[in-house]
Amino acid sequence: MVPNPPSSAAQGDALIIGGRPFQSRLFTGTGKYPSMDLMQQSIERSGCEMVTVAVRRVQAVAAGHAGLMEAIDWTRIWMLPNTAGCTNAEEAVRVARLGRELAKLAGQEDNTFVKLEVIPDSRHLLPDPIGTLEAAEQLVKEGFTVLPYINADPLLARRLEDAGCATVMPLGSPIGSGQGLNNAANIALIIENAGVPVVVDAGIGVPSEAAQALEMGADAVLVNSAIALAGDPAAMAEAMGQAVIAGRTAYRSGRLPRRGEASASSPSQGVVK
Repeated sequence: MVPNPPSSAAQGDALIIGGRPFQSRLFTGTGKYPSMDLMQQSIERSGCEMVTVAVRRVQAVAAGHAGLMEAIDWTRIWMLPNTAGCTNAEEAVRVARLGRELAKLAGQEDNTFVKLEVIPDSRHLLPDPIGTLEAAEQLVKEGFTVLPYINADPLLARRLEDAGCATVMPLGSPIGSGQGLNNAANIALIIENAGVPVVVDAGIGVPSEAAQALEMGADAVLVNSAIALAGDPAAMAEAMGQAVIAGRTAYRSGRLPRRGEASASSPSQGVVK
């Protein structure tokens, strides 16, 4: 069953990245799924319109990636090639170029998107801020639409925006940890000051955390492990899609202001005595 989320675009609320509109504010990944069939079901039920593809793993036909290019309908799903596995700026730029060619092979001739990851730390998988900025500057010069994965660092986010990045993608907590939005305070600062979409990436473990990110004012979330490693990936994908819709709707609705004291919900006048 495919969910029918309300069309935010129809309500004048499309997410625009690099001049391209997206109705769904949930991006998903293609790794870690138990099977290709479950990945297909999950993408379908999530309602997402953009998925990440690890360029190096597809090229190397790594475990779980064989047949990936043929398994997705690229006429409906926008490819976001990523530079996963790159440990320095030079390597990331090279893989980004390969990713652009991969998108062309999928029939997306005008796709210049790249999810930029520069991660030298194999234990904690935390991104290198200096290498990320260096690679971003070069890729922007080459005409890429750059979506950089970063620590929740407001100053770095500003530098990347100034360099011409199309979004910033601060991590909620370490990749695959499922710890949620441990960096919520810094993410809020990034959201407050950003002039480009803010996509919370990594650490989201359950739908309530995806909703929380959107309620804070994040423009989208990217979720992979929480879906792919769930007991029922397709059902979790659908739940994530619903949570993102709820979170965005709540954000646009305007939350009840916090108060230091109680306020009765029933009127005090006209009470029968």
